[in-house]
Parts: sequence; C-alpha cells; structure tokens
Amino acid sequence: MMVEAIIHMRDLIKQYQMGDTTVTALDHASITVKKGDFVSIVGPSGSGKSTLMNIIGCLDHPDSGEYILEGQTVDKMKDYQLATIRNENIGFIFQNFNLLSRLTAVENVELPLIYRGTKAKERREMAMESLKKVGIADRAGHLPHQLSGGQQQRVAIARALVGEPPILLADEPTGALDSQTSKEIMEVLSQLNQQGHTIILITHDPEVAKMGKRMVRISDGKLSEVGMNEHEYLHIH
Repeated sequence: MMVEAIIHMRDLIKQYQMGDTTVTALDHASITVKKGDFVSIVGPSGSGKSTLMNIIGCLDHPDSGEYILEGQTVDKMKDYQLATIRNENIGFIFQNFNLLSRLTAVENVELPLIYRGTKAKERREMAMESLKKVGIADRAGHLPHQLSGGQQQRVAIARALVGEPPILLADEPTGALDSQTSKEIMEVLSQLNQQGHTIILITHDPEVAKMGKRMVRISDGKLSEVGMNEHEYLHIH
C-alpha cells in the first residue's frame, strides 16, 4: 500500500543579504515526508536547519521552489493563510518549552484550542487527554516553575498534540535537558510516532537524531539522507 506524502519540498532556495554578502541558507533543498514518518534533520549551527524549520513550520517563505503540505501549495500563501496552517496542521515543540508562566499545565495545553474557538468544557477534556498521552496528567494544576525541565517539555508536547495536527515539528526538544531526561523525552516522541503521529525533529546532536526512523543531514543548505544502517549519505532527489 502506498503511504501518502504529507510534506513534499522541491528545490527550495532561501537567501539572506548580510551587508554586501548574499548568504544561501537553503540551496535547492528537497525532501518528502510520508505520513507516519519520524524524520531527524541534523546539522551544525549555520547549516540552514533553522531556516528549513521555519519554512516547514510555515513561519517563513522560500525565495523559490515548491512546498506542498497535505496537498496544499503553501510556498506562496499569504500570512493569514499560513497562520491557519500553523494552527491546524503543525504542532510545535520548542527547546525552551515556551510555556506561559502564569498558566497551569492544563491551561498551557488549552491555548491552541482557544485560538480555534473550541468551547471551554471540550477544551479542558482534550487538554487532559493530551496530558495523559505524555504521562503528566497528575501535574495538570501545576505552574511551570513547579515542574522540572522534563515535565515542562512533556507539557509542551501535550500542547503540540492537543489539536491533533498531522505533523509534530520539534526544534531541539532536548537542548535544555540533561542526558537522562533527554532520553525520556525522545522515548515519549518515539511512542507518539508508534501511535501514528508524523514527527520532524530538528537537532544538532547525532545521538538524538538516531532516535528517528530516518536521518537527514543538512550542510551548507543542502540536504542528504543518511543510511541508518550503512551510515552513508545518499542524496535526496
């Protein structure tokens, strides 16, 4: 059975002007992500991975190339259209959690549903269910400062999950955590992937990247697939 492509990017170019110098952040970058994939995109600082993440997350436009997300061509969409795509199609997981300090865990998880106009009772039920999925429902009434880093990241993952977006986009999700907690968070992501969630992980850490089903290297704005067994680089077409 053919698995449908949830993301198809072809020949993306993104350049920035730094004084008199033109910096090419993405250089004819192409990638296809299928439903149920767990793709790790790994690269050092300055490799173009933040630019790629911003375009995948519909936070920025490429200068040229094609980006199709769930059958919709998004590379030329207006900002208000991209905002809708971000809210409905992508669950964001950030390095520094980005929780609101005055809101409890469950209230933080509810936030994307408020923007959708979901009614309060349904919102609370969905948020609690999402917290259960990541094993932290017993901390629903706690404020962020009452939670450990790992617990805060679980809340952030629950928030990304709550609207049931087709894609979870994780930007250095273990970057602010110790090694044991990092392992626990990656296990949570692996379990979610096993449940059918499509995950794209951006990281500089090859060890974290190995937790994905596929590894893609980004270097000088170019993408190449890493063979998970033979550890060789295969150019993506």
